Amino acid sequence: MANSSSGTTTRWPADVTTLSIDVGGTGLKASVLDPKGVMMADRVRVETPYPCPPTTLVKSLQVIAKQLPSFHRVSVGFPGLVRHGKVIQVPAFSRRVYGGPPDPDLVQMWSGFDLAGALARAFKVPVKVANDADVQGCAVVDGVGFEFVMTLGTGCGTAVFSDGKLLPHMELSHAPFRKGQTFDILLGNAARKSDGKKKWRRNVMRAVKAFDDFLYFDSIYIGGGNAKHVSAVDFGPKATIVPNTAGILGGIRIWDLED
Repeated sequence: MANSSSGTTTRWPADVTTLSIDVGGTGLKASVLDPKGVMMADRVRVETPYPCPPTTLVKSLQVIAKQLPSFHRVSVGFPGLVRHGKVIQVPAFSRRVYGGPPDPDLVQMWSGFDLAGALARAFKVPVKVANDADVQGCAVVDGVGFEFVMTLGTGCGTAVFSDGKLLPHMELSHAPFRKGQTFDILLGNAARKSDGKKKWRRNVMRAVKAFDDFLYFDSIYIGGGNAKHVSAVDFGPKATIVPNTAGILGGIRIWDLED
């Protein structure tokens, strides 16, 4: 049996298919996966609309799904803090324009919004919604020891696993990092563009060391769209750079590792 974030329970057929969606600050990506996590269709990507209140996101994901094969369930990696399918905080979509200041109306619309429930009603199948770093981590961790996942994209995402079990999500990147700024700000895409690649890479290296100083992780996996700008040799033997497609492929394992 499998519990979904939308609160329903079902028994999956042997040939269960999963619509796996990676929601990003700049792009919405999706594909349908077979039971082994193999994509049954090429990944579909569209630009993230702004402003993006909840109703706009739900409608956009419905449009994407119509371009893909049928599915029994849905997994969504979301760029914010999600608990039990409800959005607690989502900085990216709390802005009217990409990278702009927070908009009070959008902050209020997203706060507490039951995204899993809304998508379950839209798709008429069980839905899991989790932080995007959590979903990506499900695709890449080995299941041995204390493993840390860090995603580099619009901001910085984090996920933590212990012996293969996904631990409750914590917004570790919102902690203070350097000069009064958070990890999320200094490792985000805006900082990469404004500070330049060289300075940004130095901050990523400093961040990995800082995370290790208080997490003492056995392994770290670095993914997200901006992981292409760094190399595993920058971070030592515990580090692995993972492909951005992990945000889609984790849509299978999240059903097993989150509960």
